[in-house]
Amino acid sequence: MHRKAVRYATRTTTAAAGAVAGAASSVAAAAVAAAIIFSPVPDASARMEGVHEDLLRAVQLNQITEDQAVKFEARLAGRILGGA
Repeated sequence: MHRKAVRYATRTTTAAAGAVAGAASSVAAAAVAAAIIFSPVPDASARMEGVHEDLLRAVQLNQITEDQAVKFEARLAGRILGGA
């Protein structure tokens, strides 16, 4: 009978620890989501500057060609700046 009690205590302690960890990760995820939702939206020129830097880095890493970067940046500029 003593073994059963030890196993029960171990299982319930493990389950409780898992529940606490799950709740903590849910709270952390909610905090990150709130930070994203309530963060200020950058203006169009700042967004385009970020796009340009990201595309330049992709070209340097040989992930895309320079022509692809230019075309993609122009397409995004039309959407980002055109909608402003």
